[in-house]
Amino acid sequence: MMASSYNAKEEDGHHSGSSSHGGAGAVKSKKPDNTAFKQQRLPAWQPILTAGTVLPAFFVIGLIFIPIGIGLYVTSNNIKEYEVDYTGVDMSSPCFNCAQNFSWNSTTSCNCSVPFTLEQPFESNVFMYYGLSNFYQNHRRYVKSRDDSQLNGDRSSLKNPSKECEPYRTSDGLPIAPCGAIANSLFNDTLELYYIDANGSRTAIPLVKKGIAWWTDKHVKFRNPGGNNNNLTAAFQGTSKPVNWRKPVYELDPLDVDNNGFINEDFIVWMRTAALPTFRKLYRIIQKKASMTPTLPSGKYVLEVTYNYPVRSFEGRKRMILSTISWMGGKNPFLGIAYITVGSVCFFLGVVLLIIHHKYDNRNNSADIPN
Repeated sequence: MMASSYNAKEEDGHHSGSSSHGGAGAVKSKKPDNTAFKQQRLPAWQPILTAGTVLPAFFVIGLIFIPIGIGLYVTSNNIKEYEVDYTGVDMSSPCFNCAQNFSWNSTTSCNCSVPFTLEQPFESNVFMYYGLSNFYQNHRRYVKSRDDSQLNGDRSSLKNPSKECEPYRTSDGLPIAPCGAIANSLFNDTLELYYIDANGSRTAIPLVKKGIAWWTDKHVKFRNPGGNNNNLTAAFQGTSKPVNWRKPVYELDPLDVDNNGFINEDFIVWMRTAALPTFRKLYRIIQKKASMTPTLPSGKYVLEVTYNYPVRSFEGRKRMILSTISWMGGKNPFLGIAYITVGSVCFFLGVVLLIIHHKYDNRNNSADIPN
């Protein structure tokens, strides 16, 4: 009798609870599905590290990394490179007067000649870079100070640049094209190279200015407004040049339509910001001659500089770099040193662990032998 009354109460409570839940809506269970993945029943494999597996791994890594590192290091050392600092900080520098007297407000250019000597000839294609030091292109506000839509040729962004370009967004009530701090600080020194022969006469070294920018930048990211319209003066009408520029963007290379405006390759190279405060950017290419003579024979040279870019305000340095390249790029011994270091450490650890394993394994074996 007591059991039947208890079951009846339990049943009544169950029905009342069901009706109350039904009125408020069914509550979805938070219990994960009963699957192997959600219940963590998938098969797992855990490596068991033993001397027989760890020691060979250390030796194999060492034997692989050390030869690769030596190859990379030797290849890097075979790349020829020559630097000429023309900042003009020292009084003995040919560009000292230019560095002292030139500023962003200067209306005329300053010219200086820097002689130097190549002790070894440069074969194959030679790449000419300009280098800057103590210039922080990686500053957060500097990196953001641009309008990619404007640089891609968007007409609305041309007349209404992004607010990220402030304070280089407008000038005299007109939108700046290209806007932003990156474009405003465009490197604008002009570098020319001359070879001095035995008679003392100067021979100009031909410098190729096209092909220095990335293909994707030249043909995808940067476009002039108006599409294929060759009249860039009309396309940029109603805009103003950047504050520190001497000429508008459509006069960067007026003799070559494919290298003018936003698709000017010197401008494109500059707009790809550097990650470190000391950097170099490709300026020109000296192509290999058809004859068997070196691209740049050893001897005396003169670097003619049109000094337009002041660096004293941020205690920077300017330099010109001549460099050959290899299959791994420019001169960079770090990668080879890193491979040699890692390989040597692994090989050394392998030897140490082998000695320890051999020593203590013999002790354990001797302890297990009964008297």
